[in-house]
Amino acid sequence: MTYPHMAPFSTRWNDNDVYGHLNNTVYYEAMDTTINAWLMGSAGLDPTGGGPIGVCVSSSCEFKASAAFPEPLEVGLRAGRVGTSSVTWELGILREGELLAEGRFVHVFVDDETRRPVPIPDGIRAAIERDLVV
Repeated sequence: MTYPHMAPFSTRWNDNDVYGHLNNTVYYEAMDTTINAWLMGSAGLDPTGGGPIGVCVSSSCEFKASAAFPEPLEVGLRAGRVGTSSVTWELGILREGELLAEGRFVHVFVDDETRRPVPIPDGIRAAIERDLVV
């Protein structure tokens, strides 16, 4: 699996659950944070600027192996399907190259006020196609 964008993910003490591994919600938090940090840092998204925003309409995660605090992990990000108003993000949670989980988020871009779908903004689309389409 190739992920053009890799982001470090530091596990925290409170991420472990009673079973001694990272709780499943932590994986979703890591993926959601990676997507939005990339959108803001590389694609120019301003979530408070009044322009279109991406909202999650679907997400999933398939777990392959466990991780636990204090392991340092990475989140890989790439774009799958890029439609008119939506993008399917494909993600991997990795430990030293080992795939621990595969995730998928679908974001639909919407008008910030009406929450009605709008086309992916040109600058964001260009950044996705430039940086994340494999």
